[in-house]
Amino acid sequence: MGRKKRVNTRGKNGEDIAVKYLETHGYRILDRNYTTEIGEVDIFATDEHTLIAVEVKSRLSLDYGTPAEAVGHEKIKKISQVTAQYIKRFRLFGVQVRYDIIEVYLENKTVNHIVNAFDSYLNY
Repeated sequence: MGRKKRVNTRGKNGEDIAVKYLETHGYRILDRNYTTEIGEVDIFATDEHTLIAVEVKSRLSLDYGTPAEAVGHEKIKKISQVTAQYIKRFRLFGVQVRYDIIEVYLENKTVNHIVNAFDSYLNY
């Protein structure tokens, strides 16, 4: 019998809250959990002018720092590379790209949307 994949319910709940937040603020969700051999982008969204790669970080407390502090150099590199693959796959050449982080505080279900949280060093 094969092993079942463990579901990260905290992460999924945080992503669900983030999607709801984005939709209520006028964003259109293009993809969730877009995965390649390099890694994953939690959400691809658009505001009709910009492709937005969103990293969602959920926390129950600040015991280990803010959620955004968990997005380090290696994670930024992977998000940038996956975004480049997304652009190539869907032929979105010339589109403006932005990288956001959404912090979700699960205890009170609040959201902190960090617009343009980091820059990519990749050229599209």
